[in-house]
Amino acid sequence: MSKRILITGGHGFLGTYLIEHLQEKYSSDYTLIIPSHEDCDIRVQVDVEKLFQNSKPDMVVHLAAKVGGIGENRSFPGQLFYDNAMMGMILMESARKYGVEKYITIGTVCSYPSHTPIPFKEDALWDGYPEPTNAPYGIAKKMLLTQARAYEQEYGFHSNYLILTNLYGPKDSIDLQSSHVVPALIRKFCDAVEEGKREVVLWGDGTPTRDLLYVTDAVEGIVSTMQNSIPLMPINIGSGQDVSIAHLATMIAAISGYNGDITWDTTYSNGQMNRRVDTSLAKEYLDFQAKMPLQEGLESTVAWYKKEKLPTSVIV
Repeated sequence: MSKRILITGGHGFLGTYLIEHLQEKYSSDYTLIIPSHEDCDIRVQVDVEKLFQNSKPDMVVHLAAKVGGIGENRSFPGQLFYDNAMMGMILMESARKYGVEKYITIGTVCSYPSHTPIPFKEDALWDGYPEPTNAPYGIAKKMLLTQARAYEQEYGFHSNYLILTNLYGPKDSIDLQSSHVVPALIRKFCDAVEEGKREVVLWGDGTPTRDLLYVTDAVEGIVSTMQNSIPLMPINIGSGQDVSIAHLATMIAAISGYNGDITWDTTYSNGQMNRRVDTSLAKEYLDFQAKMPLQEGLESTVAWYKKEKLPTSVIV
């Protein structure tokens, strides 16, 4: 008998890949429930209550998030905190009340303290305040781990909590205000080639490092969590490798065919200086290891952008 899986954020970047994977590989095992924002505003308790009453899910995978790059975090810290906190808290409360068997929360590497030693280990999550440019978003997500632990202690409600690093891949948001580093760089360099520009200006000084995770690898980590019984703990899902923004920019420029100048605007913040996660828990409990080489992943994403030129929009 197939399990009924409620997937929030199913129309977004990561959600579309997860749904495609489940439909292709596990169509007889899972019946998917994929509400749109028009169907249900998951920041509103009444809407979520109706969703659970009507859909009766056995499992919830909470992917929905209000996300963005440094520009988005600087402009809308209040919205990012409120939306992410309310979505997660209301969903978990409803899942508890309606007896959901398995609940998975997707956290963020932005929750780690700003000066976490490299590689980030999960037990360092509470050792300080997150990097200020994305702290409201990171703390809102980290609150959901506290909720999960409290609910397990008081109600016996079991859930899992995955910490994803910086995602990238085809179909990601390319809005320069809200996008993350990889799609933002791809758009800037590809557009510069098309428009014949000889200079591309990038934010910061290029020295920060990031742990980049290709979207299909993220899907593998989530599916493994769906299919395995593991204790509640934060588990890093990342590549376990890092690359500087400057080197990443050089790679993307080359793939895009751009050979002009790269200028760094240091009036903009670098954000957190270094990010690389320890993935030993993911390997131990989920048998997870990222497979996509960075060069190949960037090439496929650049090829998608050149081919599709999708409208710029915030995808959550």
